[in-house]
Amino acid sequence: MNRTIVTVFGSGQAHPTSLPYQQAFALGRAIASAGWTLCNGGYGGTMAAAAAGAVEADGHTIGVTCTAFGRSGPNPHIRQEIPTFDLLQRLNTLVRLGRAYVTLPGGTGTMLELALVWELLNKGLLRGGRPLILFGDCWQPLIECIKREQPEAMLPHVAEDVPAVCHILDQHFNARE
Repeated sequence: MNRTIVTVFGSGQAHPTSLPYQQAFALGRAIASAGWTLCNGGYGGTMAAAAAGAVEADGHTIGVTCTAFGRSGPNPHIRQEIPTFDLLQRLNTLVRLGRAYVTLPGGTGTMLELALVWELLNKGLLRGGRPLILFGDCWQPLIECIKREQPEAMLPHVAEDVPAVCHILDQHFNARE
């Protein structure tokens, strides 16, 4: 199993017929096809879609679940579950495992994950120059706000589609070899 882990954050609410779900599926398939391990929160929506795509490409998936949520377990596409006791432990595990981060559109949980990684990168608290990639143009207003409020902040990569995400990841991981 490849230990190059890409952590993907995204919505637990996306429906299988929606564009975000389909994009997450394609992203998961592309991550696994490149030989990387996919890690996410392990539940539904784009988390399930990305894991399903990775499994379709014979990839390994890690789901970091949280017993405090009271859910019965991960989606069926998770091959390795890492259960945590609370949200903070879950967030720490998702961040610690990732060597790169991709943030799909999502709600407050996705925003929390994004904010944590972005701040840790800005403060130099994540070693190894791990890339943070924002998927889609929905993030542009947030980026503009940060540029105004904190001009010196490290800005994440922005990718409009799955090939652009993979290009950024390829460049990063190949530069490390």
